[in-house]
Amino acid sequence: MFKARFTVKQSNILVLTDTPLALEAAYRSLLVHRALLDEYVEKRPWFKLALSPVKVEDWAPHAAKLAAEAAEIAGVGPMAAVAGALAEVVMWDMVRAGAKLSVVENGGEISAISPKRLNIAVHAGPSPLSGKVGFEVSESDFPIGIATSSASVSKAINLGLADAAVVVAEEAAIADAAAKAVCNAVIGEDEEGSIKRGLEAADDLKPYIRGALIIRGRHIGLMGKLPRLIGFKPS
Repeated sequence: MFKARFTVKQSNILVLTDTPLALEAAYRSLLVHRALLDEYVEKRPWFKLALSPVKVEDWAPHAAKLAAEAAEIAGVGPMAAVAGALAEVVMWDMVRAGAKLSVVENGGEISAISPKRLNIAVHAGPSPLSGKVGFEVSESDFPIGIATSSASVSKAINLGLADAAVVVAEEAAIADAAAKAVCNAVIGEDEEGSIKRGLEAADDLKPYIRGALIIRGRHIGLMGKLPRLIGFKPS
C-alpha cells in the first residue's frame, strides 16, 4: 500500500492506493482541478459567497459542476460540496491511472474504491463518542463517499449543533453537501430532539444519499442503509 499527503492552497488531501502511478496521478489531478476551480471562482466570486444553490455555466470546471449539482440537491451553497467534489475527481483520476485501491480524504471528506474492506472512524470533536465509533466499509459498498460536517470542529459556517453529522452516498460531493444540510438541521437545546430533526432532514434527501449518522454529546442517531457500525478502542 502507498500513502501520501498533498497540499495545494487550502486543499490538503491524504491518499491511499495500491500503485505509485496513482500517487502521481492524484497530485497532478489535484493541481489541475484546484487551479481550474480557483480560476472559475475568480471569475465568478458569487460561487464562493453563495449560501444557497447556484447555477453554473456549461464551461464551468468539473469540480465546480459537481459541487453545484450536489448543492442543488441538498439546498446549500456550492462551497459546502467543494471538498467532496475535489476528493471525488481525484479518486476517479487515480482509478483511470490503474488503481484498484483508491482512497482520497480531503478535509474529512472521503471518496473511495477498494477491493477489500476498510475501517473508518468518526471524529466528533468534544463528544465522548469521538473516535470510538465508525464504519466497516465492505467491498459491496464501493464506490462510496463519506462526509462529515461538525459545529464543534469545522471552521466553516454551521447553523446546527452536531458534533458530527456524517452522510454516506455513492458520490462524495453529494455526501459533503448533504452533511452540511443535515448538520444545519441539528438545532435546539434538547440533544436527542435535535438529532431527530437532523435525521428527518437526511431522510428528505433520499434517494440521493444512502444514510446518515449524527452525534451530539453522548447521543447518536442513525438512518438509512449505512456500512456496518463498529467500535474503536481509544488510542
